[in-house]
Amino acid sequence: MPVAVAAESAESFRRLLEQCETRELEAPGGIATPLVYGQLLALYLLHNDMNNARYLWKRIPPAIKSANAELGAVWSVGQRIWQRDFPGIYSTISAHQWSETIQPIMEALRDATRKRAFALVSQAYTSIVADDFAAFVGLPVEEAVKGVLEQGWQADFATRMVMPKKPGVLEASLKRFIPSSEPAAVPPIPNEQQLARLTDYVAFLEN
Repeated sequence: MPVAVAAESAESFRRLLEQCETRELEAPGGIATPLVYGQLLALYLLHNDMNNARYLWKRIPPAIKSANAELGAVWSVGQRIWQRDFPGIYSTISAHQWSETIQPIMEALRDATRKRAFALVSQAYTSIVADDFAAFVGLPVEEAVKGVLEQGWQADFATRMVMPKKPGVLEASLKRFIPSSEPAAVPPIPNEQQLARLTDYVAFLEN
């Protein structure tokens, strides 16, 4: 049986990853249980280890894949990560009713993705349309904006723009929503161009 996820700290997930890898290696005939495969695949995604995630997906027997819908759902999240589709990552995670062994990992993955998105926006933009920013971090607009205002960002409600504070990786806290009268730094870019530009920037940082 796979090890139950008892805690959600980074160290706990790392230990669980090592245990799942060992269980796969020691499995009779080299074929692990669906639960071990599911946890291991999700943990690779959590650690942004896409190479190991892809290799694992390829070596899982087709019969196990077809008989276990949750495995396919985990891999669907992986495909969104591979495509750098941040809004798609959140929606795919939310769309599935995860088992108790996978849910904590998916929640941690969602939170890690959101923190990464906050940090990327702070590096890539002097200003961004609030709706596009909210989609990129997977939060309702007001919730997303009030979180960054807590971190020293600025917002202009007439133009619906937010202006990131530089530098630093941001830990968004969701407290009060306080308006700011500071004007937007640059004119808004159309929504599709905003998200495409940020996706390109993610690719640049990772290469």
